[in-house]
Amino acid sequence: MASPLADRMRPTTLDEVVGQRHILGPGKVLRRLIEGGTIPNLIFYGPSGVGKTTVARILSAQAHKKLYRLNGTTASTADIKAIVEDLGSIDAMGGVILYLDEIQYLNKKQQQTLLEFIEDGSITLIASTTENPYFYIYNAILSRSTVFEFKPVEPQDIFPALLRAKGLLEEETGEELVISEPALQRIAARSGGDVRRALGSLEMLALSAGFDEAGRRIVADERVDEVTVRGGMRYDRSADEHYDILSAFQKSIRGSDENAALHYLCRLLEAGDLISACRRLLVCACEDIGLAYPQAIPVVKACADIAMQVGLPEAQLPLADAVILLCTAPKSNSATAAVEAAMADIKAGMAGPIPRQLQNKHYDSAEVERKGQFYLYPHDYPGHWVEQQYLPDALRDRIYYRFGENKVEQAAQGYREKQRAGRGRA
Repeated sequence: MASPLADRMRPTTLDEVVGQRHILGPGKVLRRLIEGGTIPNLIFYGPSGVGKTTVARILSAQAHKKLYRLNGTTASTADIKAIVEDLGSIDAMGGVILYLDEIQYLNKKQQQTLLEFIEDGSITLIASTTENPYFYIYNAILSRSTVFEFKPVEPQDIFPALLRAKGLLEEETGEELVISEPALQRIAARSGGDVRRALGSLEMLALSAGFDEAGRRIVADERVDEVTVRGGMRYDRSADEHYDILSAFQKSIRGSDENAALHYLCRLLEAGDLISACRRLLVCACEDIGLAYPQAIPVVKACADIAMQVGLPEAQLPLADAVILLCTAPKSNSATAAVEAAMADIKAGMAGPIPRQLQNKHYDSAEVERKGQFYLYPHDYPGHWVEQQYLPDALRDRIYYRFGENKVEQAAQGYREKQRAGRGRA
């Protein structure tokens, strides 16, 4: 059985690698390391289909050391021990390279098995992972390795690879493959930065293409839409891509960019993640709009309730209303800053006894000289306010909340100043 097109086209030199100019361009650190023949312990981090495995193979081929390959999804502790036991053999005297794909699937004990040999240089580790290495890789290995981040490949970089792939398919079959450049550009744009996915889409289209009278394979433009309609969206339910989308969603709302916010909302909904979209909108209403437009909170809650009740796809309608409302509303994080400052004091142990006048009514013990609660009931005073200490003694002058510079909070500040203008006292 023929290997996939992406594997048949796998680059063998750095110049053939698609994208990753930020680490593989002329003069960049990783390229200089590879060309210089000095190979430290390396961890390649990034989404699938962007060249991590390819670069690791190119690097390993230039190392002139015995090469072992393991995949974290199938590797066992026995596999790792077999490599360790082989370190004393003649062909491993100069050390070995261990190429470990999907290292995040090894547990802590398995990773620790490698640590001693990585530290003394008898094993050079080249590992790849699609998950954030700072969450999934043992810290002692991280501290002995250099992490390089691989990024999704831009469509303009994928397009030339598709042209080369088209040529390879024609060479292999001896048949002309007719597919328009706009169609290839759509494949590149909808691949989500994944070169392997783009090549897979092209191969599927080629294999399912019909023939014209001249014996040419013809790929109709509408067939491209059938293959790529959902293929270009990267999403996961609990790892980096999930939190990246949620972060971009909230930051777009905070930045009052309704177009970007709607884009990220649709990415969440297309992935079926209705709950995350609703939760994040509720957080935004409280954290970023807050007291500048407090009515937004119940409105967004109502939109989220409707969305959960009607489900997808209709849920996109009330959620779109909520997104645009929040993006176009005035912003204030005054309540957020206030509660964070108060929580910081609590976590720092700055609490202290509750003032006597605020305690629940009860009898004073014998050692209390001034017996009684002495609570002042604000409604008995002009403006429904009377000067009285509410914070514990250790925090009596602490100010957490500061009025925001928006119409609603400025009105509240004006009321406060008018209320206390007489400095009501008992």
